[in-house]
Order: sequence, then C-alpha cells, then structure tokens
Amino acid sequence: MRRHCVTHVLSTLVFLGLAVGAVSALDKLIGFHSARTMSQAMPWIAEYAGLFRKYDLDFQLLYISSAQMVTAAMLGGDAQVAISGGEAIVRAAAQGATDLVFVASAKNTLTHSILGKSEIKRPQDLKGRRLGISRLGSNSHYFVVQALRQSGMDPTDVIFIQTGGQVENLAALFGGAVDAATMTGPSGGARAVAQGFRYVVYGPDLRIPFAAATLITRRSILNARGPAIEKFVRATAEAMKILFTDKELTYKVLAKQLRITDRKVLDAAYDEEIKALEPRLEFKHEALQAIIDETGKNDARVKKIKPQDLIDRRYLVLTEKVRMFLGKNPRLM
Repeated sequence: MRRHCVTHVLSTLVFLGLAVGAVSALDKLIGFHSARTMSQAMPWIAEYAGLFRKYDLDFQLLYISSAQMVTAAMLGGDAQVAISGGEAIVRAAAQGATDLVFVASAKNTLTHSILGKSEIKRPQDLKGRRLGISRLGSNSHYFVVQALRQSGMDPTDVIFIQTGGQVENLAALFGGAVDAATMTGPSGGARAVAQGFRYVVYGPDLRIPFAAATLITRRSILNARGPAIEKFVRATAEAMKILFTDKELTYKVLAKQLRITDRKVLDAAYDEEIKALEPRLEFKHEALQAIIDETGKNDARVKKIKPQDLIDRRYLVLTEKVRMFLGKNPRLM
C-alpha cells in the first residue's frame, strides 16, 4: 500500500511538472495594429476562435492609431509583430531602418472612401473644405492624395484635419468638426450614409494599389524567434480563412470589437472589404511599388528601394491548409 501511494505521488508530481512545462512552453508575442478595421481583424478572430491557443501562443494585441507610431514602437522593441500600412515601413527603410520586414500582406488596395455633407456632391466641391483623415502619412491621407489627383485636384485644395483614427473620423463628421472625412470598413461609410451623409468619392472603384494591411516584424526577431513568428502567421492565415468562409463568426467578432449591431451596416462593410482582402496573405508587387513611387517624390533615398528588398516570404509557403482550402473554392482564387 505504501509503495502504491509513493508511486501515485510520484506520478502526480510528474504530471504536474509536465503541465507546468506545457504552460511555460507557450511562446509570448506582443503585436500592434494601427486601425480598428476588418482588414486588421485577424488577431481578433484568431483569439475568438482559439487559434492562438492552438498554436501555443500567448499573444497580446495593442492598438496604436498611427502606422508611424507603430513603426517607431517596433524599432524600439516594444512588440515583435504588427499589422499596419506599408508606407511608414518604406520611409523607415529609406532612413536606414532595414531591420523591419514584411512577412505577409492582408490587403493590397485601398478601400477608403470620402463621405461628406449633402451639399458636397463631387470631389471639386471639397475645395477649401475641412477633410478628416486619421493622420498625415496614414493610409487615409495617401488615399485622399491619390483620389484628388485622379479628379484633377491638388492635395493643397483641401484643409486636412487629423482626427487620430477611423472612429474619430466618424465622430468628427457627425459632430461637424469636418465637412468630409475618409471612411473604410464596418465603422465607416455605411454608418455615415445612415446618418444622411453622402459618398463624394467611392474608393473601392478606384482600386488604388497600396500595401494597406501588412504583417510586419524585424529580421533580428526572425533570426531569434522564427518558430514563434511562424505560429503567428499560421494563426493569421487560419483567421483569414474564417473571414472568407464564416460570415456569422466574423460578424460576432466585428460587432463585439467595433460595437456595431446593425446587420445592414455589417453586410455593406463586409461585401465592400472582402473583395480587397488577400486570402493567401500574398504580396502584390504594385502595392509596394506604388508606395515607393509616391514617397520617392519627396525622398530620393526611397527610389533605391525595390519591393523584394522589404519582403521575406518564408512563412507564406507554410500556409498549406489555406492553399488546399482555396483549391477547392475557385471563387477565392
């Protein structure tokens, strides 16, 4: 009996030791995202669906409403991964911060729009008006610059008002602090239209190339913690699959995170945004080249950069589950 008890105790201790070891084996990662939008919703979905647990990741997501600040924080070592727009990374690389690298891309075109007061019917009516963007140098700023040029206008024709983010853009428009504002995704255009504002520029029709939502890390982190970054990319890839195949789960997550319960708003935003997302997390050369060309107008150093200099594709070849799934669903190819 005594021997049996000792054996039982030892077995229990071994079990507890293995359990503690399993907990301590979790890879810890901190990640940033720069916009509360559907194109950056993969970590929300991964958390809800238990994908981080599946890949033994202890992942913490933090929101910073600026790609520039995300870039600075990444360079400062405050996080290991980020989902953000590509322009700030290109600018940083031109200034010598070559440790930053793209490992995947969720969105390669801009889907922003410009919505304004009822009397603003066309882009030319924006001249001299206050136009809300998240920040100078942000995706929304880049979109406005390109959209105005396509309408024969100059960015100096409008008065840019930096609000801080997408939700703040909407609040500024509703509160009368701006005459028009950029919008995208579930917390954007559909809600503004419901309040009587109108589309001045419907951005998805313009199909402006831009690395709008990219997965970013540092080369030094890839070398030191490659397996952990691989887990994050795998979880993100599976979350992207859910975005395309499970609308109800996606809506639950977006409703919770963005506090949107109106089904019509979610439907309109989903239908608009899903067309621009990359189910394979694949890069498009023109998306990065567009940033290089535009940024290079003001910084000659940028012109020396090639898109492939900024990309590491090692983890994209590992998302076999997603590719196998896509092969059975031609509409997603």
